[in-house]
Amino acid sequence: MPGFSKILIANRGEIACRIQRTAQALGYRTVAVFSDADAEALHVQMADEAVNIGPAPVQQSYLNIPAIIDAARRTGADAIHPGYGFLSENASFARACHQAGLTFIGPSPEAIELMGSKRLSKIAMIEAGVPCIQGYQGAEQDDATLKREAERIGYPLMIKASAGGGGRGMRLVHDAGALLEQIRTARSEALNGFGSGELILEQALIEPRHVEVQLFGDQHGNLIYLGERDCSIQRRHQKVIEEAPCPVMTGELRQAMGEAALKAGRAVNYVGAGTVEFLLDARGQFYFLEMNTRLQVEHPVTELITGLDLVAWQLNIADGQPLPLRQEQVQLTGHAMEVRLYAEDPAQGFLPQTGRIAGWEPALQDSVRFDHGLIEGQRISPFYDPMLGKIIAHGATREEARRKLLRAVQDSVLLGVQSNQRLLASLLQHPAFIRGEFSTGLIAQDFADHQCLQPYAPTPEQLAIAATLLYQASSQTHRAPTAGWRNNASVPLHYRLGLEDQEWSVVVNAVPGAAYRIEVSTRTLEVNVIHNDGHWAVLEIDGIRQRHAYRFEGRHLCLFTRPGSLTLEDRTQALVSSQANVSSGTLKAPMDGAIVDVLVSEGSTVSKGQLLVVLEAMKMEHPLKSGIDGVLKRLQVRVGDQVKNRQILLEVE
Repeated sequence: MPGFSKILIANRGEIACRIQRTAQALGYRTVAVFSDADAEALHVQMADEAVNIGPAPVQQSYLNIPAIIDAARRTGADAIHPGYGFLSENASFARACHQAGLTFIGPSPEAIELMGSKRLSKIAMIEAGVPCIQGYQGAEQDDATLKREAERIGYPLMIKASAGGGGRGMRLVHDAGALLEQIRTARSEALNGFGSGELILEQALIEPRHVEVQLFGDQHGNLIYLGERDCSIQRRHQKVIEEAPCPVMTGELRQAMGEAALKAGRAVNYVGAGTVEFLLDARGQFYFLEMNTRLQVEHPVTELITGLDLVAWQLNIADGQPLPLRQEQVQLTGHAMEVRLYAEDPAQGFLPQTGRIAGWEPALQDSVRFDHGLIEGQRISPFYDPMLGKIIAHGATREEARRKLLRAVQDSVLLGVQSNQRLLASLLQHPAFIRGEFSTGLIAQDFADHQCLQPYAPTPEQLAIAATLLYQASSQTHRAPTAGWRNNASVPLHYRLGLEDQEWSVVVNAVPGAAYRIEVSTRTLEVNVIHNDGHWAVLEIDGIRQRHAYRFEGRHLCLFTRPGSLTLEDRTQALVSSQANVSSGTLKAPMDGAIVDVLVSEGSTVSKGQLLVVLEAMKMEHPLKSGIDGVLKRLQVRVGDQVKNRQILLEVE
């Protein structure tokens, strides 16, 4: 008799869609769970059945164990796949599934519990003979103990949430003066994100590579590894680009790391998919970092070089089947790369972004895969991780994979929400990345002053395209060959286009039957509209034909010109502000989120750079500081408030 027939996926977004595709292809029925914020999400639409498990906040929905177990009972699901994130590494959830008579598609609760604690897992790895970094993993967690241990380890050092992952609850500390503040922030973030404020300290390796080994174990005692992945391109300890195999890997090093990963797995009798993460230094020495007792975000690159479906392996192992391969049968073919597409603004310190997806058209091509859960028109909320999806490419060589991935990143249309698309394209074209000579410090070191991390200013050509599309839309609205609200069609039309605090003047000269003549700054461009269907426009600009995607959102034009989009506001009819932009004491929310700390009160004297409020959004804490010296005149929020992007929080004068 089969072990199960209907699988509930206790997750959302792209991973819930990914699991459903394999489960449904293997003949299983699927059940989705969703919060109020995800009622129309793609993973809900794909499922055979779906159950609302609560309001948008994760504690009331995707982390609500009784609601998820009840959803399985009500739908007759007999197995639960946790995906990654949320409850995927929660031993209590695995136990609750077992107690409810459900198959948990993952390792044992005991393995999850041990490896889910960075403190306890490190102790276990030292005992198992796995190389580990010097640090403190003791039970005493008071500030005095941590400060004393930090002095013993030396600086720089890493503070890590013992129960954490994804860069949350993790801080790099360069000197003793910053230690206590960073401990407070890490502990708070860890408590809010994982329910535990327990921390460990580790010596910080300078410019290491982050290399991880994919493990799989079955219920019959078999354990193998499926090669490695290099995840060194990171920002704030969150992975941005992953690839397999590692560019600097040798056969001897792969075997040594693989055997160390097997030691880690055997130490906990591991069953299912798991990943052992290492830091690799320039001398070829590697050290245990952590073990993730779940499927990884970056598992597709392993799938593409092995030709295996790792989700199918998970389901078969949970059903009691043995591993289909022995270690010597594992073959790695070609090279694969993956980028993570985030809703964030790199120019504002990678602040997560919310809003409506006005357009989404992935650039589908051979040997390129898109794992996402996006639908045009959906809203990106502040309640969940800002990762929108992943783009993965496979090639016979590393360079072929890189080239295919770059094209896919450059050509994929995402409109309405700010993303890291330009950064991804820049990283894929960086000389050090092309050579394969990089470490976890690449973004911090080489991109600090890069243009893709600066506020974006549209080119004259982009402004000309925008003005042409606005002019055409006005003409169609008024059913006239030229913009119908002008008294004299021969008079040039002046547009004011805005982006955040910037504004540009663009002049459109239109003569029926001739090309538009667009004046931007000191340039004049000729634009011919070859085709325009309201979503895509084919334009000939100074004799060169181009194709661009766009959408109108009220007075805003969302325009895609590779490798990214920009949203311009038509301010032509808006009143001109009589006040120039000056340094302001008005503090506004940089995104939707929740106020988790207010460190000042009305009447307080504050100084420029002083921390005033802490905002939590998309699982991260964001410190908001004063822009000027002065006195707090008005405080408009308190702890627990949900705030909207650009909402005024307080005023300093």
